[in-house]
Amino acid sequence: MIRRLKACLNGGRTRGEHPAVPVTPAELAVAAAQAVAAGAEAVHLHPRDTDGAESLDPADIGPAVAAVRAGCPGTPVGVSTGLWITGGDVARRHATVARWAALEADQRPAFASVNVGEEGFAELSALLRDAGIDVEAGVWSPRDAGRLDGVPVDRVLIEILGTPAAGAVAAADAILGRLDHLGVTGPRLLHGEQDACWPLIAHAGRLGLPTRIGLEDTLVTEDGRPAAGNADLVRRALRVWDAQRERR
Repeated sequence: MIRRLKACLNGGRTRGEHPAVPVTPAELAVAAAQAVAAGAEAVHLHPRDTDGAESLDPADIGPAVAAVRAGCPGTPVGVSTGLWITGGDVARRHATVARWAALEADQRPAFASVNVGEEGFAELSALLRDAGIDVEAGVWSPRDAGRLDGVPVDRVLIEILGTPAAGAVAAADAILGRLDHLGVTGPRLLHGEQDACWPLIAHAGRLGLPTRIGLEDTLVTEDGRPAAGNADLVRRALRVWDAQRERR
């Protein structure tokens, strides 16, 4: 269970965007261990192939997950299933992720994020859960919340993307309100990307909801300066989250 914070180590970022972006399994393991030492309770990563491109292939997923798990034993390790990784090919994504079930236990992710608004969400979620992999349902809008009906998931990610800082809290509250209206229960995690990141770290603290941060979501600190790396972001986010929580 994530009580306060999950680290999102790399996403689709390149080292051209930030020199500390981890790409290889060894780099991901070091970054994860540093993030966990800084206070992260779980890690989310986007494994890469030999060319550095995001990959769902078990030959790339397995080594990355195993390396991270060895670097921070006992910490839940999760990955993305973003449809863009297979170029929008739903059938190829389904077939590739189905092969994760054959991975050794130390190579199999503990959880995977599945975007509710992407085609094949329900089928992919069922496949993951059958393989013993928890499903994080990425909800990007109030409309997405309605698509959760009848699909068992283990955690709902309220994800605010492409939203200015000034509108981030209102966008998050609209989704949270819709989830409540629909009676969607269970664990929730609230976060934003880019300009929405830091306002929602604070809002998550006020609400007592866990959040996430890392180079996937932002390259800057809460005061707008370049972040040193994932561990730096984790430490700063926990201070912001805790400060808001204490004000309640």
